[in-house]
Amino acid sequence: MRKGFTMIELIFVIVILGVLASVAIPRLAATRDDAEVAKAATNLTTAISDITAYYTAKGQFTSSVKSDFTKITNALDKGGSLKVKGSVECVKVTLPDTKATSNTTASNKVELTLNFGSAGGKNDAVCKTLKTLPGIKSMCGKSGSNDKISDTCKIQIGGSGGIQF
Repeated sequence: MRKGFTMIELIFVIVILGVLASVAIPRLAATRDDAEVAKAATNLTTAISDITAYYTAKGQFTSSVKSDFTKITNALDKGGSLKVKGSVECVKVTLPDTKATSNTTASNKVELTLNFGSAGGKNDAVCKTLKTLPGIKSMCGKSGSNDKISDTCKIQIGGSGGIQF
């Protein structure tokens, strides 16, 4: 008697492996997207914290910092963009003009702008999901489940916000 597998046994093994693969591959892809969203959210909050700390320490944003965000944070590229999946621009951060003028008062707000509407990331699934995360919505002043972040949001990083003493 010969030892080995029959053709029908091999076919059944191939069919079972095919069914397992059809279930596992989409789950792995979804897990990878979830990891990209978590990484993007962490990088964005880190960038906001770094920018806030820089402004607190220096009191202004110089032109050299505005043209090279890597001097403030390593979470953004040189132009102030948060990229996901290596090259998709998800969020563009714009720093405010903080030069003192005759109209500058202690209660002036200093706000940076987050632009979620860049061409590359507007239709990307990771970028769309990033805008719906509760922490990102809260940072942009949105709290309810029906509150949505538009293409831009402003985050106050300095000034008293108009608090009167």
